[in-house]
Amino acid sequence: MSTPDDSAFDGPAGPAPTSLSRTRYLLGSLAWLLTLQFFVLEAVAIARFPGYSRTGQVISDLGTDLSPGAALMNASFIAQGVLIVAGGVLLRPGLIGLGGRLAVVLLSAAGVGTLLVGLFPSDTGGAAHTVGAILYLLGGGLGLMALAYAVRPRSEAVGTTLALLGLVGVIATVLFGTAVTGLLGEGGTERLAAYVLPLGLAVTSVLLWRQQDDWQVAVPTGEEATLTKRQRRELEKAEAFDRARERDEALEALARKKEQERGAPAGDDDDPDDYDEERAWRTPRQR
Repeated sequence: MSTPDDSAFDGPAGPAPTSLSRTRYLLGSLAWLLTLQFFVLEAVAIARFPGYSRTGQVISDLGTDLSPGAALMNASFIAQGVLIVAGGVLLRPGLIGLGGRLAVVLLSAAGVGTLLVGLFPSDTGGAAHTVGAILYLLGGGLGLMALAYAVRPRSEAVGTTLALLGLVGVIATVLFGTAVTGLLGEGGTERLAAYVLPLGLAVTSVLLWRQQDDWQVAVPTGEEATLTKRQRRELEKAEAFDRARERDEALEALARKKEQERGAPAGDDDDPDDYDEERAWRTPRQR
């Protein structure tokens, strides 16, 4: 059976996203979900660093020679970069419109940034480490805001959550970059800017895996690219209402016809015994 050309479904937001295989959804979603590894390995590195302060010291200090868990922390940075980029590449066809394209670019920049942070620790990496940190923090916050638009047709709640996380990340990045850290401390402000990305990616991964391609229904009219899952539910409700109304009208018409056959005035409903509801549902042969 032939399939319609994707270009026939182009709408205001651009072409409809390409269908992804179940395996690709699984691998991409797992990649983004596993970015939560950062919190686990950071906690282990902090536990091995006597006197370390989450609010007073930046995350990069955990990857320097002074940190007993430096190798573990830098490995986490490198793994984080690979997971972010891999998830974006695998899930790109499932992200919608311009927001999806921007999200992959910005999130890839964030992934490259954290990769540089892991490869070039702050005590020896110099400018490469600084560039990596900037790419991660800015790319992460802005990438989440773009990702919000890419997934909002799937779920307004998740889209709104991602937009808020991205906004918090950008604001915290600006505060950290301008040394306005009196409220949360230098380390606390940096963590507020950095933590939003793995949290947002984990939420998105769950949404994409649960919905996969089932959220969209192609509309071959050329006017709209897709119906969202919520729009499809509303359409189904409207169709059910129409069917119920047609059934009621048919029953009323049958009742009037029966009254006319008995010689009673049409529309006279005084005698409830004149209408047999069970008979109304029978086929003509059964009657």
